[in-house]
Amino acid sequence: MKYHLPMRAKVLAYVRERQLLRAGDRVGVAVSGGADSVALLRVLLELRGELGIVLTVAHFHHGLRGEAADADQAFVAELARHHQLEFFVGVGDVRDHAVVNKLTLEAAARELRYRWLASLASSKKLDAIATGHTLDDQAETVLMKFLRGAGTRGLAGIFPEIKTSETFRIVRPLLSVSRDEVQSYLSALGQEWREDESNRDWRFARNQVRHELLPMLARDYNPEVRERLSDAAEIARGEEKYWQAVVERELAQRLAPGDEDAVRQRTRPCARLELAGFSALPLALQRRMLKRFAEEQTPRLDFRHVEDLRRCAIQELRRVELPGDWLAEREHGWLALRPPRSEAGGADYEYVLRVPGETHIPELGIVVRAVTVEPELAAKAEPGSLLDAELVGGELTVRNWRPGDRFWPAHRGSEEKLKRLFAEKRIPEAERAGWPVALEGGQVVWVRGLPAARAFVWNGAGAAVRIDVLA
Repeated sequence: MKYHLPMRAKVLAYVRERQLLRAGDRVGVAVSGGADSVALLRVLLELRGELGIVLTVAHFHHGLRGEAADADQAFVAELARHHQLEFFVGVGDVRDHAVVNKLTLEAAARELRYRWLASLASSKKLDAIATGHTLDDQAETVLMKFLRGAGTRGLAGIFPEIKTSETFRIVRPLLSVSRDEVQSYLSALGQEWREDESNRDWRFARNQVRHELLPMLARDYNPEVRERLSDAAEIARGEEKYWQAVVERELAQRLAPGDEDAVRQRTRPCARLELAGFSALPLALQRRMLKRFAEEQTPRLDFRHVEDLRRCAIQELRRVELPGDWLAEREHGWLALRPPRSEAGGADYEYVLRVPGETHIPELGIVVRAVTVEPELAAKAEPGSLLDAELVGGELTVRNWRPGDRFWPAHRGSEEKLKRLFAEKRIPEAERAGWPVALEGGQVVWVRGLPAARAFVWNGAGAAVRIDVLA
């Protein structure tokens, strides 16, 4: 049928170029009932002869949305029956899993769904699970990561293939196809699909990006913004793959023998990187090598930390304080990375804080609690005091403040070292060593007695998170 050849050809070319599927593969197609996953099934049905693959249909019922979810399952079951495909359904109680494990509903649903898909692949000897991520999903992911300050690694976005084992992988054949193309394709086929009301819920940051930010960028700046963001992800993935090999090779020649394992096990006082000829290396290689060298020991570094580390390596700085109280110093042609030493005789601490949930800090005799706050109540809270639940996710790290930590509170014009903020708040020096902070992805998002982090503050839409300290 000529009307759907463009999408069919796109998907076939994408699958073959990236070798996502091979002749003889048994492929489980994850079908929720939405347009993207239904289109994935229909186009793979058209291509299965050319690709030489065997298809089955997999549907996961999350135990949410009541009768609407039951109707989704019935729809997918009928679709599989109509095309004479084997149909598998998994069932999970997402709400219960979220409560028991102190996860957000989204995180709990994703965990249960992928756990079941992996189990299905193992029990039915499937070679791959195909999911319906599209070019639009890629664009949304890249834009959200960019807004949160990701580097090239984060901007790589959704990978076309993830190998979870030697025999099983997850593939995304629709990443070259837009959501508009998907719906046009289904309409041309006369194929119906199901609509999930949660995709219109503006409490979720992704829906705000999908329905407000991206359309505005396409309308006012570049009608091909989705394609350009997808291109950026493709470029980033290629560059990451290249640079990873280059950096590992250079590090192997410069890292003192045994240092990496020794420092991790705390059997040697520091890791050391040889600096002979370092200044002559390309700037990009300098930065990537130092980031890889340091982040093996410290929390995730941002650009400013890496740049300070580089200035130390080329003798512009004598020493650099890094997150987690690590210290970098140049000495006798080596860059030494020293592990943290506790201040004022107190011990460092670090605990996981589930959201919602609580964790006991025995070193301080307190409990730190994360509470989910519904929008109508969050609106009554003091501005800048709450975190955005979508950005925080299901888990934070709570630890004591360490020299070098930086923080950008809401309502403040710039980021500052916490040491300076403590001085402004007149927090006694004797109490600072154990002062609790919370981190997400290595970034400080909450500090006791200060407003929420500017980049994570609740924006007035969706659920919020309040962190309390209980004596």
